[in-house]
Amino acid sequence: MLPIKTSYEPMEAELVEDLPETPGWQFEPKWDGFRCLIFKDSEQIDLISKSGKPLDRYFPELRDAVSRLKPARFVLDSEIVLPIGDGFSFDDLLQRIHPAASRVKKLAQETPGIMMIFDILVDDAGQSLAEQPLAARRELLERFAADNLNGNTSLFLSPATTDPDVTEEWRKIMGSRLDGIVAKKLALPYQSGNRKGMLKVKRMRTADCVVGGFRYATGSRIVGSLLLGLYDDQGRLNHVGFTSAFTGKEKKELLKIVEPLIESPGFTGDAPGGPSRWSTERSAEWEPLRPELVIEVRYDHFTQGRFRHGTKLLRWRTDKRPDQCTYEQLGTIQHD
Repeated sequence: MLPIKTSYEPMEAELVEDLPETPGWQFEPKWDGFRCLIFKDSEQIDLISKSGKPLDRYFPELRDAVSRLKPARFVLDSEIVLPIGDGFSFDDLLQRIHPAASRVKKLAQETPGIMMIFDILVDDAGQSLAEQPLAARRELLERFAADNLNGNTSLFLSPATTDPDVTEEWRKIMGSRLDGIVAKKLALPYQSGNRKGMLKVKRMRTADCVVGGFRYATGSRIVGSLLLGLYDDQGRLNHVGFTSAFTGKEKKELLKIVEPLIESPGFTGDAPGGPSRWSTERSAEWEPLRPELVIEVRYDHFTQGRFRHGTKLLRWRTDKRPDQCTYEQLGTIQHD
């Protein structure tokens, strides 16, 4: 039996403006994919996402690759990515999360994923390494990779460095081949379920969006989030995401701005409230607004017609007309 259970939470990173310059840090590429803890205990293989959900059925080719590794037991930390051309495609990776087994099998053959492995938590002797410092774990991981991953076309050792000149080269491909750069303290043990000792920088972009609606905060009549929209070529305002990082005072002040503008329909194209593959329960309660407010937000990725994560409100754009807020500014094709 493995000393770490499949409910074990992966360590996470704090988003910062820049990487630390003091000694004692290891730097790694941040891949744009699905975080995955790999558990192997004899014939039992489990691929577990950051949210604790199994990924095995969606990536049978990777489960098979893990099962073929010589060691009978281990636990590794990795990122599943999907290579397309000279880069990696998160949009195509999302297509792998499909309910139909036949579709999963077809995509596994047509667009196989790979795993970038960057940490080891249990060694091939079944011993937990989580309490050892990163410097020791990295040495053991490199030894594991040399013994088991050479020539493997599905599982790869993710690079790591302490050289700032190398990270500068990585910066040049942030936003294309890389999602960002991660910094980890070499002296710390694995930080399960928290963000202590791990930092990340990402390429951030900005966009001007129409505020097409808002949601009240749970159990309180203050603004919980502003709902963002962009106009397509047909003049429809489509819901593309939200921003919600407000202080308590800001939430009360926002209410004075948005409540006088409550008016249907708000969004005239795609509207908020639909379920996703990752979440089947989502509140459909939101207030539509007349499309008069424009804000500039900061975001990291725009995927399948939406901001992938929550955005940060930077400023109000009273100088910009709502109809000027289109998909064109993102350098992407409009949503159909």
